[in-house]
Amino acid sequence: MKKLLIFVISILIFNCKGNTQKKPLKTFKITKTEAEWKTQLSDQEFYVLRKAGTERPFSSPLNKNYKEGTYVCAACETPLFKSEHKFDSGTGWPSFDREIEGNVEFSTDYDLGYARTEEHCATCGGHLGHVFNDGPRETTGKRHCINGVALKFIPKK
Repeated sequence: MKKLLIFVISILIFNCKGNTQKKPLKTFKITKTEAEWKTQLSDQEFYVLRKAGTERPFSSPLNKNYKEGTYVCAACETPLFKSEHKFDSGTGWPSFDREIEGNVEFSTDYDLGYARTEEHCATCGGHLGHVFNDGPRETTGKRHCINGVALKFIPKK
């Protein structure tokens, strides 16, 4: 009887679906199928923006770009970051101390076994990177650590 009780409890524990804990899928202003995104984006852009991948550190030419302008989403061209908020974090990814308010959304990701704040384009939902609390103390204290492949740079005219 004891074994049967343990078996039933185990089934209940492992088969209960926590649907009340799941967030509903967000719909974005720009929504495309996976096939449509694959035709529009390079393999690396698709991997980062649509599959929440991470590019290799120090691989993006935007990491050391300090020209004046705006960094936009590589998928939908929504303005995300301004050049005056960019700084060299030494991490190998383009880093900013703040986003363009309203154009970046945040969620929590546990992919590495602990909570991190993930950043997404508010228009298309593309994965950008993560934000940390180890940025410049003289400004916001934030470090938006962004995959360069998720961005396009538009120079100031």
